[in-house]
Amino acid sequence: MGERPEIQRQKVTCPRYYRMELGLQPRLACPRPLAGRTKPCLLYDKQGNKGPEWANAKCRVAPWTLASPWLSALLSHSDVRFVVGQERQEVFAHRCLLACRCNFFQRLLGPEPSPGVPSPVVLSTVPAEAFLAVLEFLYTNTVKLHRHSVLEVLTAAVEYGLEELREICLEFVVKVLDVELVCEALQVAVTFGLGPLQERCIAFIEAHSQEALRTRGFLELSASALLPLLRSDKLCVDEADLILAARSWARVGAAVLERPVAEVAAPIVRELRLALLAPAELSALEEQNRREPLIPVRTRGSKLRSTQQHGGKVEQIVEAWKCHAMRRGNAARGASCRRRRGTLPRDHHRFLDLPFK
Repeated sequence: MGERPEIQRQKVTCPRYYRMELGLQPRLACPRPLAGRTKPCLLYDKQGNKGPEWANAKCRVAPWTLASPWLSALLSHSDVRFVVGQERQEVFAHRCLLACRCNFFQRLLGPEPSPGVPSPVVLSTVPAEAFLAVLEFLYTNTVKLHRHSVLEVLTAAVEYGLEELREICLEFVVKVLDVELVCEALQVAVTFGLGPLQERCIAFIEAHSQEALRTRGFLELSASALLPLLRSDKLCVDEADLILAARSWARVGAAVLERPVAEVAAPIVRELRLALLAPAELSALEEQNRREPLIPVRTRGSKLRSTQQHGGKVEQIVEAWKCHAMRRGNAARGASCRRRRGTLPRDHHRFLDLPFK
C-alpha cells in the first residue's frame, strides 16, 4: 500500500459537534445517470482514494465533464437553487427528483414550487463538497468519496435519512481509518449513535494511543466521546501521559466554552486512575492541581469547586494516597487501581488488588 498524497486544506466552519479542515473543490451536482443500476457502488480504490475506474455492475462509464451537452441541457431545466456552506456556493438541481429520492428534501421543498423566481434554499451548515456528494448519490445511486470529506458526507446522510449512503460512508471510513481521522470519526459515531463505528474507532485508538492523543481531533472530542476511551483498560499509554492529554483537552475546551478548566474536566476526571502514579508523581500532580485546577473538589451539595478557591484536599487525590498508605487497591472502586495495557510498572503496583487483565 503506497502512501497517500498530502491533502491541501483550508479551515471552514463545520457542524456543531466538531471542527474539521476540508479542501473544498466545487463540482456541479448532476453526473451522468448509469443505466441498469440496482445497487449503490463504491467509487474508491483500496487505499481509500478516488480510483481510476468507475464501479458498475453492468458497464464502465467515463466520468462526466462540465462540457457534456447532456449535462448542460439538464442544468438549464433545473427548478431549485441551493446556497450551500459558508462559501455560499450555488448548486442547481431538480425538485421532482430530490423529492422522490429523499423524504428530507420532500419536506424541505414542499409540494409545489412558488410562482415567479423561487428563492434559493440556504443550507449553511453542510459543506459544499459534502452536499454535492449527496446530490451525486441521489442522481446516480453512486458516490465518489474522499478521505478528507467523508465524515461530512456521512453526517449529511444520517441527517437526510439516506440509509444506503450512510452504509457506503461507514464502509469507506473503516477502510481509510488512520491516526488523523480516528478521533473525528469517533466523535461522529458518538453523536449519531453509530455503535459499530464507535467500537472500531476505540479499538484503533487503543492500538495507537500515543499517536492519537497528540492529534487535533482528540483535543476537540466532546466529553461523551472521551469517556469510553478513558474507561478502557486496553489503551497503550501510561497514566501520567493520559493525565497530561486530559489536561490539554480540558484547556482547549475551557478556551472554547469560556469556562474554568476544572469545570470542563469534571465529567471525565473520575476515569483517570491516579492510584497508578508513583508517590512523587502524585505529589507533583497535587501541587500542579493547586496552581491550575484540573481535578475539582466535590462538596456535599455535589457542586464542583476548585482547590485554588477553597484550598481543600481533592477527594480523588485523597483516594489515591489511601491506596499508597494501605498498600492495596480499593475493591469498591476497582477500576481506579486497575492497570491499563500501556501502564508503566511502578514499585507500588504489586500491592494493588486488580492487575491489568
